[in-house]
Amino acid sequence: MKKLIYIIVGFFTLLILGYGLRPTAYDSAFDIDSFSELPVQVGGRIKPIDSVARNTLLILSARQKVVTPEGEKLSPIEWFMDLTMRPEVADTYRVFKIEFPDDLGLAGLAEQGQRYYSFNDLLPHFEELRRLHGEINPEPKKRSPYEQQIADLNDGLMLYHRVMHSLHPVGDAARLDSLVDEYQTYTSLIGPGLAELRKQQAGEDYDAKILNAFIFFGDEYLKLSKTAYLSLVPPPAPVDPLEDWKNIGLELLDVMRGDALSPYVTSYAALTMSYRLDQPETFNTEVAELRQRFIADFPSQIGRVHYERVFNNLQPFYLSMQLYVLVFLIVCASWLRWPKEFGTAAFWVLLLAFVIHTFGLVSRMYIQGRPPVTNLYSSAVFVGWGAVLLGVFIEKFYKNGIGAAMASLVGFSTLIVAHHLAMSGDTLEMMRAVLDSNFWLATHVVVITFGYSAMFLAGALALVFGILGVFTKGFNKETARSLSGMVYGITCFAALFSLVGTILGGIWADQSWGRFWGWDPKENGALMIVVMAAIFLHARWGGICKERGLMALAITGNIITAWSWFGTNLLGVGLHSYGFTDSGFLWMMGFVLSQLVFIGLVLLPYRYWRSEFGREKNLKDRKRILIAAEESEEASVS
Repeated sequence: MKKLIYIIVGFFTLLILGYGLRPTAYDSAFDIDSFSELPVQVGGRIKPIDSVARNTLLILSARQKVVTPEGEKLSPIEWFMDLTMRPEVADTYRVFKIEFPDDLGLAGLAEQGQRYYSFNDLLPHFEELRRLHGEINPEPKKRSPYEQQIADLNDGLMLYHRVMHSLHPVGDAARLDSLVDEYQTYTSLIGPGLAELRKQQAGEDYDAKILNAFIFFGDEYLKLSKTAYLSLVPPPAPVDPLEDWKNIGLELLDVMRGDALSPYVTSYAALTMSYRLDQPETFNTEVAELRQRFIADFPSQIGRVHYERVFNNLQPFYLSMQLYVLVFLIVCASWLRWPKEFGTAAFWVLLLAFVIHTFGLVSRMYIQGRPPVTNLYSSAVFVGWGAVLLGVFIEKFYKNGIGAAMASLVGFSTLIVAHHLAMSGDTLEMMRAVLDSNFWLATHVVVITFGYSAMFLAGALALVFGILGVFTKGFNKETARSLSGMVYGITCFAALFSLVGTILGGIWADQSWGRFWGWDPKENGALMIVVMAAIFLHARWGGICKERGLMALAITGNIITAWSWFGTNLLGVGLHSYGFTDSGFLWMMGFVLSQLVFIGLVLLPYRYWRSEFGREKNLKDRKRILIAAEESEEASVS
């Protein structure tokens, strides 16, 4: 039986790994892998086109796949290629997610049971959308859900348009078939066009045909310089590759000043033409030349870009989430039958999930060149990682499945939070000026985030205490003592790290803002965690609270920590409000209500507990009441 259990667990583990790590197969003669790895600059960061495609699609669709009208499933990079090189085809793909299309009031748009719409579906409603967008509240935090939906749709259409024109300035799809010829015509027209322009300004006779053609190109490229989403043209080597890159429009305009047209521009034009004309050999040749040109100019950067593309394909956090679910199910099975065998299997699967989680965390550090916590998304990833790390140690010492179950639950929950935070765009964006310090990101932020991890894990263990105590019969005094010890030890850890992290934060604030403490909401939240941990510890040391009271305090720590970590950002005020999300308030309130329910559950009188531990406590309470009553009666008689 022992071997059979290990074989079954191993089979499901390999199934998850095999499905998640399977290579992406493209049914195409075009070298899509190499194209997806071409470097571009967005938001001051060099990244592969693959990252741009994934982030853009997440913003528009909240998913990383596109279903064509014919039912074919496209990857983000395949959709990106169609969007930028075959826009007339991409306009038919349903990529705009609208949660409540009926509420928009756009006649003829909403389809029964449909939440995804194409650019062509929205095209007849552009004027009405523009009018509605002009009427919404200009302050995002004061918008109603209806107004926010209008704003999101308008922003999505703008992003779609900007990405579409990143590789070319052409609005007419037919012109894309001769894009290289257009650039050659433009460069040959610059000299005569400028000459005719000077004649016009001097009041002399001029060739209107040449001047109008020159002005037409200038207007087109000026529009592109203002709207293009990607910067494709790096600065000439050997300057710093992180210097500002140019988009196609700026590069074309700079040719008017006498600069030579960058070969990057003509290569992307050739790529577009060959893709449209179904010429994979030409396409693949141009991709290879673009890659080799970048390697020759900036050899130190290509490794990081390649690694990011591989990281995108592996999706380690998604793999970890699936394995955490498997760990939780295995632990639940161990509580029903064969606890030793299932418990051992759960521990090793948890360790594997933790290793993959760690790989993802370290990969982000390498790609960004920063410590692990730089924004709200990365803090969610790190909080889960820290909780799993502590859970692994707990499970190693206690071997009762509780540490593994709660570690997997917290790890899964925080990665789900991170997944939803990723919908806002690039999670590896450049740092704000006040945060742009690797030393403090590696000390204050990491230390205090470890405090968050510990407080959440202690609260999760307290939830287990209440659930097992109230609803199960097998929860006994020994298990209760083990859980109490776990919660106490983890809370001590949380108190230490939260206190040290808060002090380090004050030192950072003194260096950045000239004051150690300013009662900023985030600072107050950090102090609240320290105070909450201190309340728990003093209640235990002083005997003020017994098991139920201590567990209720630990669950209260979940509320305090969630508020400090996430809730203070929802206020939209203070120097630390970097992660505001409109939908966060409802989720925050839902979490708080759930924790209040669990606090009420833990504080139920022992007579309602089904467990052996609850019956023993109830019997002791009844005896204590009887003894007190007898003593009171004897005292009254005497």
